[in-house]
Amino acid sequence: MGRITSSRKQLKPDPVHGSLLASKFVNCLMVDGKKSTAQQVFYDALDIIKEKLPEEEAIEVFTQAIENVKPAIEVRSKRVGGAAYQVPMQVNRTRQQSLAIRWVLLAIRDKKGRPAAQKLAEELLNAYKREGVAMGRRENIHRMADANKAFAHFAW
Repeated sequence: MGRITSSRKQLKPDPVHGSLLASKFVNCLMVDGKKSTAQQVFYDALDIIKEKLPEEEAIEVFTQAIENVKPAIEVRSKRVGGAAYQVPMQVNRTRQQSLAIRWVLLAIRDKKGRPAAQKLAEELLNAYKREGVAMGRRENIHRMADANKAFAHFAW
């Protein structure tokens, strides 16, 4: 596995909304330790969301978008007698959150040619409406889990 840090204990809520999820997201968005840049991108994105959906609370849209992207179930490889089966398994809460954040970030990093804040705002709005790249990724994972339901008895 990758390097594991106990960021959970040190994580402070973000300065504007007091949301732990938001500060976690900013930390994942951050590149080369440039936190203020990452925060700027994040809050700009929230401002764009506020313009597009004036009646909604921007941070609520963000939280709901991440909620929507979280996978409930995923497939894991399990070797049984020389054959590798894709076994559908429940995803635990922390992993759900990190996968959701990772997928949203992958989705915006794949898109080229627009400011990061705009791409982020767009992806979050899409996820909020249950569409977009990150959402598609979740659907694929669920579809694979569904297709391999026959191997569920190998879950351990």
